[in-house]
Amino acid sequence: MSELEARARSHGIQPDYEGMNGDRHDAPAETLEHLLAAFGAEHNVPGPLAEEHRMEAHPGTRCHLPDDGSRTWGVALQLYQIRSARNWGIGDFEDLRQLAGILGRVGANFIGLNPLHALFLSNPRHCSPFSPSNRRFLNPLYIAVDMLPGYEAGMVDAADIAALQEVPLVDYPAVAALKLRVLRQIWQAAGSPDASETVLTEGGADLRRHALFEAVSAHMVAQGQGAGWTAWPEEWQAVDGPQVTRFAETHAAELRFYRWLQHVADRQLAEARDACDQAGMGIGLYLDFAVGEAADGSGAWGNALVVPGVRIGAPPDYFNETGQDWGLAPLSPVAMAARQAAPFAALMEQATQQAGALRIDHALGLWQLFLIPEGAGAAQGTYARYPIADMLQALARASCQNRTIIIGEDLGNVPPGFRDLMEQVGILSYRILLFERTEDGFVPPEEYPRDALACLSTHDLPTFQGWWRGDDIDLRRDHGLISDKAAEEQAASRRTERAQLLSDLAALGRWSDGVPDVDSAPDDLAAAVHGMLATAPSRLFAARLEDMTREVHPVNIPSTTDEYPNWQRKLGVTLEQIPDLPLFRAIAGALRAERPRT
Repeated sequence: MSELEARARSHGIQPDYEGMNGDRHDAPAETLEHLLAAFGAEHNVPGPLAEEHRMEAHPGTRCHLPDDGSRTWGVALQLYQIRSARNWGIGDFEDLRQLAGILGRVGANFIGLNPLHALFLSNPRHCSPFSPSNRRFLNPLYIAVDMLPGYEAGMVDAADIAALQEVPLVDYPAVAALKLRVLRQIWQAAGSPDASETVLTEGGADLRRHALFEAVSAHMVAQGQGAGWTAWPEEWQAVDGPQVTRFAETHAAELRFYRWLQHVADRQLAEARDACDQAGMGIGLYLDFAVGEAADGSGAWGNALVVPGVRIGAPPDYFNETGQDWGLAPLSPVAMAARQAAPFAALMEQATQQAGALRIDHALGLWQLFLIPEGAGAAQGTYARYPIADMLQALARASCQNRTIIIGEDLGNVPPGFRDLMEQVGILSYRILLFERTEDGFVPPEEYPRDALACLSTHDLPTFQGWWRGDDIDLRRDHGLISDKAAEEQAASRRTERAQLLSDLAALGRWSDGVPDVDSAPDDLAAAVHGMLATAPSRLFAARLEDMTREVHPVNIPSTTDEYPNWQRKLGVTLEQIPDLPLFRAIAGALRAERPRT
């Protein structure tokens, strides 16, 4: 082992790693040097993440799990995609409150949501919920403005709302412009009950910095600059610099407005949680926690814990032959080790207070993240280790304190032993039908683990209709994510997978109608697949709302940005129509039969 490799390992940086196919990949020397410099590692000084930091947990580490032996089900959805007769062109917290009643009446025990983190109000086109500005705070565009005290119908033209409702994609810039205008009117109204100083001093230093970021960001965009702090003039980039300090003093009212937005969003989310309780849901809201934050957002602004010039991604795999660059800034594993994961603990304490269940996006980040130096491609990245025992202890402490179930998204390049450790500490595995396969076909549901959430697919995968048709393969090829040869091979595999799925259903007496048309999976087939997978012993089962409303198009195509309308597509039906959809009722009935509420 060279001196460079030894120094890298002592700081958690892996000189080589194992890919999904078992091949070893060497990290370029330039990558190791770049990461060491980014971590602030001094030459020849041993780091805090040497080989003794192994994949293990501290004794007694255990997350909260119900001990009633129940097997429950819920519905996962993207909040923005909800259409309704009253929302303003984007699903909001009032839609969520009403959806709690609809799903509660058919027996669902939880509602799974996309990350609700704060994005960039001054750049609404930056709409990926997995690329937030700050994971500590909420996206104010989900506020149901018409439900606020002080709102009056005359504040907005009904035609403007109708225009936003009618388009098939969320028009984020128009939604933001309309909502922020009316929110300012309500805020400025005399006697607003939400404008007290007590409310505005809640949230501490983190909220004050986030509000300052939003105000400066809006100012910069108005001046023709970018919304993210890395695009601002140098004298504005220091959060405690004289230019920003003077701005904060002269724009105090603006900062109070942005703090008020967070108070309103938090209150409306709490009302949706209460609606879940009233609907008889034992778990309620199942929230999603993104793996990182945008490097130019408020979470990274002035944050010494963020590693500069480095992005989180994933190595090449079956779905993306060139790897993935997620463009997210990682927190320093060296700082985490030095502080016994205290910064992560603070994030988890807040996140678990809002949810009955919390999904940790890319749970492998508790152990290692694939880091890519600035200017390099994903193939030049490598893994960096985190102090997993401290990370797990912080997560378990927050989970038990707030009685929040933890689900770990353990997909992709899963190192040996990681899922065993998850089971040991009570983190539910994430088992997806489309991935649970062996050489003989799909893994039988009865072989799924008890400590898991089972589902057909996720937001990064096709809907059931899209999978049946093979649309996802064509989309990956058309966007250059796989070669023509790989597309042909995957299409051949898909024909086999469809046949195996029908055979499995027939063997269980759940299908006897022959081979359906490839262009459309019938409703009874979709219901049969859901019913079959719901027989798994896994504690939780999540159906996608898109599959219950017969959507075809995917929510997101990983590794694309403007090439595809990621995170914009609305459902083809309204909230008011959902309860009467035959497919919705069929799937809900199948799940209720297999997993009745107790």
